[in-house]
Amino acid sequence: MNARADLARPAAPVVLALVLVGLWQAVVVVAGVPAFLLPSPSHIGSEVVAMWPTLSGALVATGLNAFVGLAVGALGGVLGAVVANALPVVRQMVSPLVAGLAVVPIVALAPVLYTMLGADSEMARRVVCGITAFVPVFITTLRGLQQVRPVHRDLMRVYAASSLQAARAVTVPTALPFVFTGLRLASSLSVIAAIVAEYFGGPRTGIGSFITTAAAGSNYARAWAFVVGGIVLGLVFYAVSLGLESLVRRRTAPGRGA
Repeated sequence: MNARADLARPAAPVVLALVLVGLWQAVVVVAGVPAFLLPSPSHIGSEVVAMWPTLSGALVATGLNAFVGLAVGALGGVLGAVVANALPVVRQMVSPLVAGLAVVPIVALAPVLYTMLGADSEMARRVVCGITAFVPVFITTLRGLQQVRPVHRDLMRVYAASSLQAARAVTVPTALPFVFTGLRLASSLSVIAAIVAEYFGGPRTGIGSFITTAAAGSNYARAWAFVVGGIVLGLVFYAVSLGLESLVRRRTAPGRGA
């Protein structure tokens, strides 16, 4: 019964996606929708195959920028939240700045960073991804660190536990789900940020650059092919974050290694 449920869980969205794609194909064919309005999935699929060498290179370029930004931003978010939780003064100073970063639009930030860091460099895109990843990880991690109940802290003091022991037994297990919630959000947002940042300049190597080029040339099926590549890349990042969370939770489960 459990095995059947485990199979049904990933199968359900796959079946739904296939049904939606089938309906999309049927509507385009039966209604004769022009390709410049809505290309058919089969047309988009043929473009994916034809453009695969270019598409694969664009996936690597965008994925690398998103990964670097995600890694640096997530690490900075966790460390920043730890410091902010330990020092209320820092928390009061930093929290409004993080709230400000959360509402800065990528369309405004990317061109400024290209001017500052160079239009021929990938650094501006990675900075955009890092800022985008930092915000949700910082907020959720700080919330998780604040969820430790006072009674649990008092219990650690009664047992004369050291700060490291208290963190390992109480603080980290409490905050860990919040950390991974932020990481899941950041994993998808970093890919989105990398693609959007590519719309506004920089080396023409990523998915966003090829989407704008294809759309400007009215080759909408090709633009959709790169959109599909972006969707797949985002799903890969999200799946990896889920797998990492599952791995860490298994390794930190109570009683493991006892």
